[in-house]
Amino acid sequence: MGNLRPMGLERWWVLVFLAPTLVGLFVGAFGSIFASVGISFTDWDLLTPPTPAGFSNYAGLPDDRLFMRSLVNTLAFAGLYVPLTVAISLFVAIGLNRSIPGLSFFRVAFFLPTVSSPTAVGLLWTWIYAQDNGVLNNMITAMGGDPVRWLSRDVALYSVVIVNVWGAIGGGMIIFLAGLQAIPKDYYEVAALDGATAWQRLWFITLPALAPSMFFQMVLTTINAFQAFDYIYILTRTGNGNSTMPTLVFSIYRNGFRFFRMGDAAAQAVVLSAMIMVLTVIYFRLQKKWGGQP
Repeated sequence: MGNLRPMGLERWWVLVFLAPTLVGLFVGAFGSIFASVGISFTDWDLLTPPTPAGFSNYAGLPDDRLFMRSLVNTLAFAGLYVPLTVAISLFVAIGLNRSIPGLSFFRVAFFLPTVSSPTAVGLLWTWIYAQDNGVLNNMITAMGGDPVRWLSRDVALYSVVIVNVWGAIGGGMIIFLAGLQAIPKDYYEVAALDGATAWQRLWFITLPALAPSMFFQMVLTTINAFQAFDYIYILTRTGNGNSTMPTLVFSIYRNGFRFFRMGDAAAQAVVLSAMIMVLTVIYFRLQKKWGGQP
């Protein structure tokens, strides 16, 4: 190191300080990916050594009723969760993008669920949705209605979508607020002088300028939708450990940590990862086609 120039010495120290992070990234992230792919081609119950299984774990997925039901539930959940989260987050951000005193309180209030413990929030909503003496059913019965089984198989999808959207609005709001505050105010002033209405300013200035933020939020919420687990598990779990609305992550958890079928769980995890990657690529292709370069 004595012959290194100052710039070379500086780069050397940069590598030294980055080494722990890089090692953790390659071992923790990429190592777990390769391990999951490898385990998906084996039969392994955590107690005995894994044995080769070829593609049997993947070939058996179409015949796995829990997996297919979880796949349908996940697609339905994502189809509701993604557009609702993006639209409501955008609406809230536009409403809070003002210089009025007191708006900071509402910004914190909307963001608070994002940083709250999913377990605590899930238990709170379990109490709200409870069939007997639940907050919602008490209100319904007080008005003369009949109690609703909010977490039954027929209604659970909509109930968990509400909770997950409620918990994700704050994060999307922050992203859109940052995008809104980066738009030059001169654009709005010139448009107002030209007689543009508030709707026209929203449609022709705000939304095009927020295209990168909307694209990023759509990708983020799609990934979160396919990985949703905590709220859904807490709200929909039954006494026998099953779920009234299983998702792909629940199916992975059930196979891996209840039945110790690690090969099946790893195969489902690989399929889930592939689905997320395909959807992300589609988003990027559409984003380039529409010209909204981030």
